[in-house]
Amino acid sequence: MSETTLPPVYDPAAVEEKLYQFWLDGEYFKAAREAGRQTFTIVIPPPNVTGSLHMGHALNNTVQDILIRWKRMQGYDTLWLPGSDHAGIATQTVVEKHLAEEGLDSRQMGREAFIERVWEWKEKYHARITKQLYRLGVSCDWSRERFTMDEGCSKAVRKVFVDLYRRGLIYRGDYMINWCPRCHTALSDIEVEHEDESSSLTHICYPLEDGSGSISVATTRPETMLGDTGVAVHPDDKRYRKLVGKYVILPLLDRPIPIVADEYVDPEFGSGAVKVTPGHDPNDFAIGQRHKLDLIKIIDEDARMTEAAGPYAGLDRYECREKVVADLQKLGAVEKIEVYDHAVGRCQRCSTVVEPLISRQWFVKMKPLAEPALQVVNDDLTRFVPPRFTRIYKNWVENIRDWCISRQIWWGHRIPAWYCACGEVIVDYAEPKNCPSCGGSSIEQDPDVLDTWFSSALWPFSTLGWPDETPDLKHYYPTSVLVTAYDIIYFWVARMMFMGLAFMGEVPFNTVYITGLVRDAQGRKMSKSLGNGIDPLEVIENYGADTLRFTLITGQAPGNDQRFRQESVEAGRNFANKVWNASRFVLMNLYDEGSSEPDFPRFEPESLPTGLNRADRWILHRYNETVIKATALLEKHELGEAARLIYEYLWNDFCDWYVEISKYYLYRTDGSSEADQDRRRTRSMLSYLLDGVMKLLHPFMPFISEEIWQQLPYRDGKTLVRADWPKALDSLNFPVEATEISLLHEVARAIRNLRSQVKLPPGKKAAVVVRASGNIAKCLQEESHQLNKLAFAEPLTVSPEAAKPEQALTAIIGDEIDVYLPLEGVIDFEAEINRLQKELGQLEVEIKKTESKLGSPGFINKAPAEVVEKEKARRDEQETKLVKLRERLEELN
Repeated sequence: MSETTLPPVYDPAAVEEKLYQFWLDGEYFKAAREAGRQTFTIVIPPPNVTGSLHMGHALNNTVQDILIRWKRMQGYDTLWLPGSDHAGIATQTVVEKHLAEEGLDSRQMGREAFIERVWEWKEKYHARITKQLYRLGVSCDWSRERFTMDEGCSKAVRKVFVDLYRRGLIYRGDYMINWCPRCHTALSDIEVEHEDESSSLTHICYPLEDGSGSISVATTRPETMLGDTGVAVHPDDKRYRKLVGKYVILPLLDRPIPIVADEYVDPEFGSGAVKVTPGHDPNDFAIGQRHKLDLIKIIDEDARMTEAAGPYAGLDRYECREKVVADLQKLGAVEKIEVYDHAVGRCQRCSTVVEPLISRQWFVKMKPLAEPALQVVNDDLTRFVPPRFTRIYKNWVENIRDWCISRQIWWGHRIPAWYCACGEVIVDYAEPKNCPSCGGSSIEQDPDVLDTWFSSALWPFSTLGWPDETPDLKHYYPTSVLVTAYDIIYFWVARMMFMGLAFMGEVPFNTVYITGLVRDAQGRKMSKSLGNGIDPLEVIENYGADTLRFTLITGQAPGNDQRFRQESVEAGRNFANKVWNASRFVLMNLYDEGSSEPDFPRFEPESLPTGLNRADRWILHRYNETVIKATALLEKHELGEAARLIYEYLWNDFCDWYVEISKYYLYRTDGSSEADQDRRRTRSMLSYLLDGVMKLLHPFMPFISEEIWQQLPYRDGKTLVRADWPKALDSLNFPVEATEISLLHEVARAIRNLRSQVKLPPGKKAAVVVRASGNIAKCLQEESHQLNKLAFAEPLTVSPEAAKPEQALTAIIGDEIDVYLPLEGVIDFEAEINRLQKELGQLEVEIKKTESKLGSPGFINKAPAEVVEKEKARRDEQETKLVKLRERLEELN
């Protein structure tokens, strides 16, 4: 046994930073841009410069890194382009809160001073995010890093805006939009989150102008009645047919408003009549346009009542609501108030209830852009993984509305539109010096900025240098895979498809890999309010990046949410330790004492060495199978399944079986030439297999695999990052030996299980008798040293004619193998029976308690679902144990 440079215990902190710097210094992540090589490109979903990365970012970037490392090892010319997003509203909101803590007001500071502070924030948090990505081990090409407001991306944004404007696809007008009174900006429809909330539905009587009666209308927002300019009924509703064209008097303001007939009205809802407020409801706005109703603005941008609200002017909208209801009740105009659940729209960024307002904004006509984006998905030019998200994408694209792209904030891309005093609107790539209409120089730029998603929609090609015809753009576009969460299919994925097709004439990516959300152990969404967020950096500090990555990837399937459990993290750490310890053993036994040079030949799979035994052939066959299956799973984007497959091979086949069996050949000391040949062949096998499994493991756990691989002889290249992905070889197929050794392992497991039943301590040898058919018996006899090593089966009797000893435990394997563990001299029968009977009695008492708890309605109805499920699982375990105890007692009796 020789010394190894691997320390006895794996310490991620001592490995990860050192290795990442080694990769950076060697520029191993840098894209080569080699002509003729097949490309594989990923552009990172740019994280917002608003703070730190969360567990969702960790999962997303782990998926991307696995794909890019795997394709790089397969020989592709890979580019993983990193970057970050300016995140207009989100970043402005965070910085404003930060300034408020300093006693500063952004509006008093002014635009330029505020933007300067935001740039300072961006630099600070960009550096933090970059460091966090380093810690996770992402293999991005940092030399090509981009930011959505850098010079090149800004040039692309302006080019797209102007071109769409000149194509007639961008326009400006007064329309109903979503307004956030807190952020003081317009929002697009998908920036509004709707949640069901309990509210009040107030039924108000509007008296007919002629005094002949009244019409009842219902509303959840009584304050908006001050802006009513009509009442609508369905044209086929016989109850109101004679009233259409007449007027009602608006209570509180005594304003006559007409009764109109419109098919939008649902005659089954409430009274069948609805109030129409064109200035504060999108559906009412449409009704108002159809019937030429007046439009009155009664709520302003601060969510306060305007002068048009009469005596309620200046009140907050909710204060006004209470006063309006009270005043209506005094008039006797409230028919009834009932509890009512309905969806309330809130700003995605600050959760403030949004106000529908008429506002002059910039819009993109979406239908002409959406039609090609629908067609390419129908034609399977871009596919979703998993496919069920195709339907979600298509449904939104088919029902798309025009996109409000202007935002009334300061942080972001200024809209490239200028207004002259003469009324001329100038939209151009560069700032005009004079008005083209009147020649005047009194020109002002639009103060608004573009929606963050406008620049993000250009990300796959703006980051590669567009609108310039750069070498990177020609070589790496379109990109290969987009990895993103399902909650931004509308915000980002669809819009990138629109813009990629409109300006590049090609889809921006061929595959959209959808990840789920990372939830806490109870299945709840991680949030600050619940206090259940888990910082990925803390997990890395305590367990290492590889453990975090492996935990995340084995816990997920594309598109599905996953629960992040502590026990899963510990299992990942245990796996890392298992790999480390087995690898350390192998490396310590590859060389003779005091030697640093291998005394064994390099294993050549195309020209196999002589003398391979059954175990050698079996492990080579299993390795070959693992390469085939893991590669196929990665091709299908089933990354979690690929990771689990590699885990099973490494833990069970390589570490638990082959490494253990190799000790027999490594430590033979009879001095014979056969023993020397066995040792050299085993070293050659271990070296080859450890090289191969580290390559398989590398995309998932890059740090530990690189650290181990660096210690191996006969490795190709300076870094595992650039090593070749393993290939399946016909020369490594040994199906006969694979079947034989698999049966041997089943026998070993059966022996171990029988030993555990009578609590035989590990290491204590015990006789075993195996009855097996001819060929199987021959195999077990020839491999008896394995059973001795793996199951402490000594003496071992294997024969087709073997009989069951009088007192023995039995295990049956298929139709051809019976395994017997003779008990005479192994256990005290009377003491064992007494022990099992006592254990059986205790278990029966525990089962009664569990069943009593599960039979209690109080427990079932009041306990959290996860607690009830745990109790049910406990009962199932107890019942399984009960059956085994009874079987054991029956055998002993």
